[in-house]
Amino acid sequence: MTRRHRSPRVGLRDGLAWARARDPRPLLVAALALALAGVVLVGAPATADPTLSSRAKPAFSQTKTLQRVFDNGDGTTYAFPEREVTVTAEQTQDLRGRQRVEISWSGAQPSGGRASNPYGENGLQQEYPVVVMQCRGVDDPSLPAARQVSPSTCWTTSVAQRSQISRTPAEATWTRDLLADDADRERVSGVTPFPTPDTCPTADIAPFLTRLTPFVARDRTVHLACDAAHMPPEAAVGAAFPPHELAAFTDADGTGSVQFEVRSDVENESLGCNDEVACSIVVIPIMGLSCAAPATPPTAADTACRKGGRFLPGSSNFAAEGVDQAVSPALWWSASNWENRFTIPITFGLPPDACDVLDDRAPTGFYGSELLAQAALQWSPAYCLDDSRFKFQLNQMSDDAGWNLMEAGEGAAAEVSSEHERRGSDPVGYAPTAVTGFGIGYVVDRPDNQGEYADLRLNARLVAKLLTQSYLGSDLGRGHPGIGENPLSIMTDPEFQRLNPGLSTTSQEAGAALLQLSSSSDVVQQLTDWIAQDPQAMDFVGGEPDPWGMRVNPAYEDISLPRPEWPLLDTFVPETQNTCRQENPAVYFTQVAAPVTTLRKVAEALLDGWPNVQTRCEFDQSTQQYKLGRIDRQSFGSRFVLGLVSLGDLERYGLRAAALGTTRGRYVAPDDASLAAAVALGEQTEDLGPFVLDQGDVRRSARAYPGTMVVYTAAKTSGLDRPTADKVAQFVRVSTTEGQVPGSGNGELPAGYLPIRRTGVTAPLFASAQRVAEAVEAQAPAASPAPPPGGDAGGGGTAGGGAGLPGASGVDGGGVPGSGDPSRGQGAPAATEPAASDRAVDMPATTAIASRWSGGILPSLLLIGLLGVAVASILRFVLQPARPATAGAAR
Repeated sequence: MTRRHRSPRVGLRDGLAWARARDPRPLLVAALALALAGVVLVGAPATADPTLSSRAKPAFSQTKTLQRVFDNGDGTTYAFPEREVTVTAEQTQDLRGRQRVEISWSGAQPSGGRASNPYGENGLQQEYPVVVMQCRGVDDPSLPAARQVSPSTCWTTSVAQRSQISRTPAEATWTRDLLADDADRERVSGVTPFPTPDTCPTADIAPFLTRLTPFVARDRTVHLACDAAHMPPEAAVGAAFPPHELAAFTDADGTGSVQFEVRSDVENESLGCNDEVACSIVVIPIMGLSCAAPATPPTAADTACRKGGRFLPGSSNFAAEGVDQAVSPALWWSASNWENRFTIPITFGLPPDACDVLDDRAPTGFYGSELLAQAALQWSPAYCLDDSRFKFQLNQMSDDAGWNLMEAGEGAAAEVSSEHERRGSDPVGYAPTAVTGFGIGYVVDRPDNQGEYADLRLNARLVAKLLTQSYLGSDLGRGHPGIGENPLSIMTDPEFQRLNPGLSTTSQEAGAALLQLSSSSDVVQQLTDWIAQDPQAMDFVGGEPDPWGMRVNPAYEDISLPRPEWPLLDTFVPETQNTCRQENPAVYFTQVAAPVTTLRKVAEALLDGWPNVQTRCEFDQSTQQYKLGRIDRQSFGSRFVLGLVSLGDLERYGLRAAALGTTRGRYVAPDDASLAAAVALGEQTEDLGPFVLDQGDVRRSARAYPGTMVVYTAAKTSGLDRPTADKVAQFVRVSTTEGQVPGSGNGELPAGYLPIRRTGVTAPLFASAQRVAEAVEAQAPAASPAPPPGGDAGGGGTAGGGAGLPGASGVDGGGVPGSGDPSRGQGAPAATEPAASDRAVDMPATTAIASRWSGGILPSLLLIGLLGVAVASILRFVLQPARPATAGAAR
């Protein structure tokens, strides 16, 4: 059968005739509707749940053109290619001591000869690094010299980092720096008058050259830095804190980043940075010295100044071999290096004792959860600096202890994260105050000096192995009955290696335990509840070996989970020929686990790479006895520490948190989205009660973070005296309004917390907090409070957070602000007496949050309507009958 092909021209002519035979108006309506839909689609703002925060822009960003130049001595110069270097810092304002700030850069000269440890003196044997240090003062020519940044106000922990003592001419390249002044070209320089041999015996020995870069302390004491005796006390060997200045490595693409730890005058009194003393982070990309015209013939210093490095970009210098001084970090203070500096001004928040110093009123104590610690640190000044408010103080202790004090009338309120047994007759309300949680923090170095590992994953069975002391720790554990064939530590566990490939398999005692709390805590309760919801973890705890044959420590077999406190049940004392251990017999696994009293101590152990393992054995010359103590800090490049930390500490100290296993093959890390997903699963079974987060639901969701926790301000709704009731109600209202504005300023919400707002997934928490504030303020006779009108008391809540609440305070919505979102910095509502008592302190302006209705749903509905009009019009055009043919058309 032969198919006939119609001519395209015929088909086109017929199609045009068909279209002309119909009324064109429906088609015009469709076109107009589609055009309007396009406008709506382009113009509508992209919106998300207003509870979730987006990543802020860097607080500091600066770009400079850097170039190394040689004076040829004949009136010409040789210029190396220019580099456009950009440096950014994520946060610069209201910093706290030991907080870490992410510093990033691009466009820098790639580094060579990477050191195994970039901190302090260990980082000197590198080429083309980026020096990052903390200095007192700022780059502002209008200020007096004493308040400006200079090499003499920059902190280093060793003489070698700031002074060059008795160098040969070939090692005195600073004397040939193109930008050096005449004084720095002398044989001895840096200090006038130069110290005598009685003061600095090795500084002035002819014919050698010396350049001193003294350190000037905040109290104006000049430390000559000619030897260790002339350095500030914080630079002493064995100082409380390890070096934080570093010579960081730049990758082959010119980029790099570090988490730089800033220190206040609490940690470094000599440097002296605080809320009143301006300081800076100084970043110096080492480009190589620019060199002055050479002598004829060139001197050894001329030749050394013009060297370009011994190591290829990206190479390592584990053996700490010599480097070319002209491109090393040792001369960061030399004129042409200092000229290339980026100065990042930073400010510090009020010190922890500010309220004690500035406010002599007696504090009102709230007792309990350490999870609230970082928020309380920023909230407290917003109370003590406002005379119309009370002096708030968080006294950190176990949740149980705080609850007991509250019930006994010895504390205004308790800060807890779960429901607690009520022993008295007075009813208690739980006001959601903060959404935060815990993380399993870690510092783990990749092998071969490849930097820190950033993607650790842990499942519940691995954490159960750590808690039940089922790893052997070292050869001392091999004699333990029932588990002698288990891995020494988690890094040699095949299950861990599967989840985290490429890490070192060199075992360390610190890898045999999870550093955690020694006392009762709701954090431990939730951690063990996560384990209890995992069938494989519970099979292991119940005595079933894992697929690789590892077994649970018999002392912990069938331990009941969940539980608020983790016991130390093992009793194994190893038999050994070690004299120290024979004189100090002790339970070995307890020494390895060595739990601590606060989550803050865990965070500091991670920050310093210093496990709390208590197995170091040394001979005390003073007592002539052996003693056991804490092992040394781990070497940079081989660190491995795991610990239970609060999300607030995690963010402040710039630590990493492991992604935790939920459903099979899914691992969830803590962030705004995963915390919000967990909050959405919470259910409130009783009005004014806490929201219950079922770990079974978390496990099934695959999006919710298992460590999410809500901190509640728990207080009596009957039986409190009037002043205390007013204070608690004020605290709840202020903390859930202006206290939820993200930021680093006084009264704001620090990182590590998910803001509680009137709308979005946290709306039920906000609504419940306002109801509790009303009930605490009212102090009605003991009775079961009625559920709020217009909705049930469960996790759904109402979108506005306050509909139908009693209007006891005279404010629409029963004490809930009548308009606006708390994220706009709105103050707390007026209390019953007097209205000024809840007045908000002056806060920095905050970014407005787009309304879900105007920014998302309404444009979507309009778009759907316009598309519907377009589709209907097109169908009407297609299906309408043809119009009668006109005379012209019939021809």
